[in-house]
Amino acid sequence: MLKKIKNIAVVSLSTVGSRVLGLLRDSLIFAALGTGVWHSAFILAFTLPNLFRRLLGEGALTSAVVPIFSAVLVREGRLRAFDFLNQVVLRLALFLVFLAVLGMLLLDSFAQWDYLPARWARGIQLSLLLLPYMIFICLSAIVAAALNLLGRFVVAASSPILLNLSLITAASAGLWLGHGPEATVYWLCGGVLIGGCLQLLLPAWDLYRQGWRASLRMQSHGQMSELWRLFAPGLMGAAILQVNIIVSRLLAYTLDDASVSVLFLASRLMELPLGIFTIAVVTVFFPLLAQTAQRDDSQCFTDDFTQGLRLVVGISLPAGVGLCVLGPQILSSLFEWGAFSAADVSATAPLVAIYGIGLPFYSIATFCTRGLHAKKEMRAPLWVAAICLIVNLLLGVTLMQFLGASGLAAANVIAAVVQSVLLWRALVNRADDIRLAQLLPAYGQILIAGLVMGIFCLLGAYAINCLNLSQKLSAVTTVGLLVPLGALLYFKLLQQFGFEEMKGLKKMLSRS
Repeated sequence: MLKKIKNIAVVSLSTVGSRVLGLLRDSLIFAALGTGVWHSAFILAFTLPNLFRRLLGEGALTSAVVPIFSAVLVREGRLRAFDFLNQVVLRLALFLVFLAVLGMLLLDSFAQWDYLPARWARGIQLSLLLLPYMIFICLSAIVAAALNLLGRFVVAASSPILLNLSLITAASAGLWLGHGPEATVYWLCGGVLIGGCLQLLLPAWDLYRQGWRASLRMQSHGQMSELWRLFAPGLMGAAILQVNIIVSRLLAYTLDDASVSVLFLASRLMELPLGIFTIAVVTVFFPLLAQTAQRDDSQCFTDDFTQGLRLVVGISLPAGVGLCVLGPQILSSLFEWGAFSAADVSATAPLVAIYGIGLPFYSIATFCTRGLHAKKEMRAPLWVAAICLIVNLLLGVTLMQFLGASGLAAANVIAAVVQSVLLWRALVNRADDIRLAQLLPAYGQILIAGLVMGIFCLLGAYAINCLNLSQKLSAVTTVGLLVPLGALLYFKLLQQFGFEEMKGLKKMLSRS
């Protein structure tokens, strides 16, 4: 357990650096562009390469590669595993180049339409520039997955820092030169491409140090047929999940100029704790689950899975409570600068609260998906994703009529609840030893500690508000005091309750 906690801490701390820089990046971008049409166009354009990143990089292909790479590594050694990796990387690179060229030609033809609304024309224009980013980021994700299986977590988790630094530099240049939103957006596009290239080079260099040598020789490999067998249903399932994101943003794009930006910002705040801890737990536990599944060790698989699930819920629930209770103060502290006004804070805060409610369910769904992938089960996540797409689409179209962007956020969260329940049932059906009863005592402790923390933060925010400070100072004071104090109270309560994973954390801290 101690080794797992250490690895999670390594990934979390690396991710904290990336996410903190990501907050600074978003703060600068919102200060420069506000929630206007150029920012919405940039977000929409950036969504397209990120779609393929989550499909081919961090999504279906990684889920298919990790169990096979792990099996080859255990049975045939590192050199043979690297041969398999080279064949995957070479085929993926050729496909991505073809896809990028084809996509740019199609986007260019769309851009020539005379009757295309100006808002959409801007989005297509920026998509043309950003599409090559998917080549770098998808290859980077596969290389990072190989590093994780070799026990190398730091470099892979730190590479997003390079993208954030590149974008911070670009946004700062746009603000400093003061040429307006349009020029700033083109600076940002350049920053994305440079950052993506750096994100690939850093993990590739670390993998080179572990003995990997890139090869351009196309050859057959015994495990490639198994890879395609796992990849095809996984790709369809991941594609459906990403279509959910695109559907929400396209629907938001039809509402007004600002809805895409506020929906994006609210989801970014939700993704902060999701990325810092949930993804860190998944990153560490996925190779372990794949290895125990490969050995057909059902008891070890159950122990690792339930342990990981307790951890992700134990962190995501209080983070979600914090977003619900302190959302307006967090937004004001971090983003109320320049073109991002108090009115934008008020428009975004309800969406942050909605996503805060959904955060534990997003975490459960993410971890259960990896548990199924570790068992080489790709079909269950596919049909679950299809159901969630329908739920999200129907609810999104309906609720946006009454609640606007908040309706779209609520549809996302309801779809996440449905997804987590269905994925849990699918996993339990394939792992007989996993039972909800194993988790209920820990979840009861988490829920009580989270409620106490939420009440403490509500009362604390009310007390600080009574001091009659300026709005900005009140928000900064609230966040600066209540976030660490609330976290301290929460974890102290878990320790008093005897929460099992707190023992491992305490051992790690005492050894440090």
